[in-house]
Amino acid sequence: MRLRTITRLAVLASLVWISDEYSLQAQPEAPVRISVAELWQEPADLLQRDLYYGPGGAELTPPRDKPFQFVAHKTTGVNPGYDVTDATGRAWSVKLGIEAQSEVTASRILWAIGFHQPASYYVEQWTLQGTDAGVKNDSRFRTDTAAYKPADEWSWNKNPFIDTQAFRGLIVAQMILNSWDLKTTNNRIYEATDPSASPPRLYMVRDVGSSLGHSKQGRFFAMLQTPGSQGSKNDLEGFERQGFIKKVSGNRVEFDYRGMYGALLNRVTPADVVWTCDLMAKLPDTHWQAAFRAGAYTPDQADRYVKKIKEKIAQGLALKTAETR
Repeated sequence: MRLRTITRLAVLASLVWISDEYSLQAQPEAPVRISVAELWQEPADLLQRDLYYGPGGAELTPPRDKPFQFVAHKTTGVNPGYDVTDATGRAWSVKLGIEAQSEVTASRILWAIGFHQPASYYVEQWTLQGTDAGVKNDSRFRTDTAAYKPADEWSWNKNPFIDTQAFRGLIVAQMILNSWDLKTTNNRIYEATDPSASPPRLYMVRDVGSSLGHSKQGRFFAMLQTPGSQGSKNDLEGFERQGFIKKVSGNRVEFDYRGMYGALLNRVTPADVVWTCDLMAKLPDTHWQAAFRAGAYTPDQADRYVKKIKEKIAQGLALKTAETR
């Protein structure tokens, strides 16, 4: 019995040694250094930013006078679309339908307050050659720049910025724009093509078309993932109906949000709301009008959207006054 016990102890000791040896040889790589600038950079040039053309500028605007060549059908999301190339060979991701307007405008607003965004444009009418050839309408065109190329997805619930004010401010911005589809597949990391570029990566919320409407269902119905089950998009009347902040309890903010990602909002504090609203309050009226013009909204539609957004901003800034009482 004693010999059997000794043998067992020897085997266990060997296993411990092997485990320790393996752990020494298989140490994880050193963590990649991450800067908040990869998610957000203060827009020092805010007044000079062109919200009509956006981060891609006028030079990347899709050519309207020449047809585009079909490459493939869009295979993700609920909206139809294509991968195409223009006459110069530039590749474009095209999304058709109701999200085209809201995505371009929401993207412009996020970019204006410092969050990285891809080059995207609204095209009212264009011609496709090849498969599905013909005239197409109401489309979002998105392209990559030479400096950064898309790589992996990143998660709302697990990312390097989870405890930063910029990340929590990004959540607040989604609430101001009624962007309710906060899923991982909408987020993309862009890697710099030049190893010496700074920042080396850009974290973007890339597909923001499920915005400028309202969230309208609880978790159960949202999980069904049927069109319209989670909320509306590009819906002015719905946007005007939905509120912003329902109440504040201590350091917690309860938003008027009825989508399936409500747990994410629990991270947000009143200070985060004030931070984001401070950024948005700095946008001049010309910037707001340019952002909505980029999405082909009429002046009247733009005025109504901006009025509602400014009401939300005022409600958020009021939390600053409440804190000082």
